[in-house]
Parts: sequence; C-alpha cells; structure tokens
Amino acid sequence: MADFDSYCAFCATRPANDVDRAYHDTRYGFPIEDDTELFALLVLEINQAGLSWRTILNKETNFRKAYDGFDIPTVAAYGDADRTRLLNDAGIIRNRLKVDAAIHNANAVLALQREHGSFKAWLDAHHPLEKTDWVKLFKTRFKFVGGEIVGEFLMSSGYLKGAHTTSCPIHDAVLQTGPAWVRTTGR
Repeated sequence: MADFDSYCAFCATRPANDVDRAYHDTRYGFPIEDDTELFALLVLEINQAGLSWRTILNKETNFRKAYDGFDIPTVAAYGDADRTRLLNDAGIIRNRLKVDAAIHNANAVLALQREHGSFKAWLDAHHPLEKTDWVKLFKTRFKFVGGEIVGEFLMSSGYLKGAHTTSCPIHDAVLQTGPAWVRTTGR
C-alpha cells in the first residue's frame, strides 16, 4: 500500500471481492451499535499492531471461531486452558500479550456494561473527545491500547473522523449513517 496516499486509494484498485475492498466499502467508518462487534473490533485492532490490516482481515473468521464469536462474558471467563488453546491456534495471532489483553478487555467491557448499560453507551457518554484524550481514557480501562490502536478503533467505528478521504465515494455513504463524529462536528 506504500504507493498509495490513502487506504481509500488503495482499495479503489482492488477487486470488489478483495478483503480490504469489502471491509473499506461496507464496514470501515460505519457506526457500530452492538457491543459484541465493538469488542470484536477492539480485539482485531489490538492484534493488528505490528502487522497489516489485511493479515487480520484474512484471519477474522478464525478469530471469531477462536474467541467464541467474541461473546464478551465467555471471553472474560477464559482461564489458563483457553490461553493455551489460543496461543496454539495457528489461525490467529499467537501473542501472549494480545491474548491476555483480549481477556482483560472483555472484563473491562463487562464492567462498562454494568456501569453504563453498554460499551457503546460509555463511548457515547465521552464523545466527543480529541484522540489524545480518548487514548488517556482507554488506558484507564483497557490493556494494549496505544494511540494507533485507539485511533483506528475509533475511526473504524465512527467515533473519529478520517476513515475515508472526502473524495472517496464511500465517505458519503458513511455520512448518511450518522457516525458520532458527524453528530458533533458536522461534515
């Protein structure tokens, strides 16, 4: 992707059934309402650290299977046997810090659900924030969440502007869904 100035430009060159193109055109920057899918995105973004997003997209089905469909209470209850199972699963990223973060973060999401009703409600209650403030906030609750991971998570789920260039045809489709950044900052 180094030859392109944006993910949008790269995806525009890909066939419609390419994993990057399908993600870009149907999911990237679109609001996510469901806590399970928000949690899934957080786990996937954490696992992307140091790797390409394409690698994660190609392994997404494996991640969903390995992490029990990203069912938050199930992942939160994982113990040593589950950690070992995940670290031996060649279909996902086998990194102890990332596996431990997924389990910790599932417990953090459960706490947010108890406190705020949902992970999404917690995000909405703090919106809008600047990226640096989001990162500070995420670090109070979650593990393995640096600036890049938090920024991509928030752009991908519609909380921060920037998923698409304004010239990208998908940009207008995202606007029509009313992502959080549009509700607070306008177009």
